[in-house]
Amino acid sequence: MDIIFYSLGAAEEVTGSKHVIEAYGKSYLIDCGAFQGSRAEADRKNRNLGISMDRIQGVVVTHGHYDHCGLLPMLPKKGYRGNIYATPATRDISSLIMMDSAHIQARDAAYLRKQAGKKHEKFTWEPLYDEKDVIQAAGQIVGLSYNRPLFIGEGVELEFYDAGHILGSAMALITVKKAGKETKILCSGDLGRKDKPIIRDPARVPPADYIILESTYGDRRHDTTGDALEKLAEIAQRTVRTKGKILIPAFAIERTQELVYYFHLLVDEGIIPEIPIYVDSPMATNATTIFQVHPECYDEDIHEAFIKHHKNPFGFNSLHFTTSVAESKALNDHPGPLIIISADGMCEAGRIQHHLIHNIGDPNTTILTVGYMARNTLGRRIRNKEREVKIHDQWFKRRAQVEEINAFSAHADYVEAGEWLKSLDTSRLKQILLVHGEPKGQSAFKKYLVEKGYPHTEIVQYGKTYGLD
Repeated sequence: MDIIFYSLGAAEEVTGSKHVIEAYGKSYLIDCGAFQGSRAEADRKNRNLGISMDRIQGVVVTHGHYDHCGLLPMLPKKGYRGNIYATPATRDISSLIMMDSAHIQARDAAYLRKQAGKKHEKFTWEPLYDEKDVIQAAGQIVGLSYNRPLFIGEGVELEFYDAGHILGSAMALITVKKAGKETKILCSGDLGRKDKPIIRDPARVPPADYIILESTYGDRRHDTTGDALEKLAEIAQRTVRTKGKILIPAFAIERTQELVYYFHLLVDEGIIPEIPIYVDSPMATNATTIFQVHPECYDEDIHEAFIKHHKNPFGFNSLHFTTSVAESKALNDHPGPLIIISADGMCEAGRIQHHLIHNIGDPNTTILTVGYMARNTLGRRIRNKEREVKIHDQWFKRRAQVEEINAFSAHADYVEAGEWLKSLDTSRLKQILLVHGEPKGQSAFKKYLVEKGYPHTEIVQYGKTYGLD
């Protein structure tokens, strides 16, 4: 087989995307994401990239989420000195995500070292990488705009198309040309949705022979935006009546900015009163600045309907960005009604954990989940409404209400993904390979696609090699 595909991460699971296309003996790494889940499992998986650096000809990053770019600094740390290709917005967002991760790991190491010292135990854990590794990785990123084909190896061409997932997200079309033969492989990254605010719809791409397709919501449909706004308004109105708090664990990239946009819209239309909103995440604050400097990624509707009237869709009178730890702690004593949007989106790290500790026992608090929660994460346990959860090695009774709005998801659901496929010219399509999904959802999605006329659909498994000839 001259061209093969295999997965080193996000095969029959959702986090840690890391895939390899090997063409005529040269390997191209598609994403280098961190695994998120139980701490011990995550640490073990994240320390083993699964490929030696001398085999990598080039690295392609589809977007700046931690589970797609979080291990990029491991590459130079292990000796990789080649190019890393990403859109300009993904380059900026990835740099922010990587540096934030390095800071979190350094703080974790200092805390664990201190705790071990108190117990007179030997401390052995070390961060995956540090700031120097992040700077090195960021320096190797080559910005490549959408629809600008570029040869990244002998006979191997890369072209990015807008994936409509987050700012700068891309589908990577890899074209392998040799001896008069041409093979086109489309890597979807994370496929977005139509009619989302701020960013454009997923692009129609040229015909491909193989599609590596994500399947996060392979068995789930999303609510409509109208239903979601109605539910968001109801939760906000209830919070005003009870003078409570809304805690929203949100990814710093895209989800935070989208929520701010929707709250702004509801206030503008007089549906809810102005409620103090605190974005309590230094990374989200910095990410919002990145959004402001990349208007080339915006959907036309946001220009027509919003920016012309407001100039800044990410800020209004009741919105506040916290910058210090002291400001973050002060929110726990702040009277309601109050909305706190804070990272991490899966509640596995960051300031959201401290807000949960102080508010999860209050029945006037609503914890609103607005994105995917991976297995074995605190966010999944809260979304499942478990009566007790462990945070920072302490058990807390959950008296807070838990609500879920999945319409804010940045991932296409199975019907939306099917509609996107239907919009493409699939005359030369030989196979669809499913990645980035849990087994139950992937099985349902495969069945759905086969019924829709895509019989050659397969779920990618670890340890298995797939010929793309």
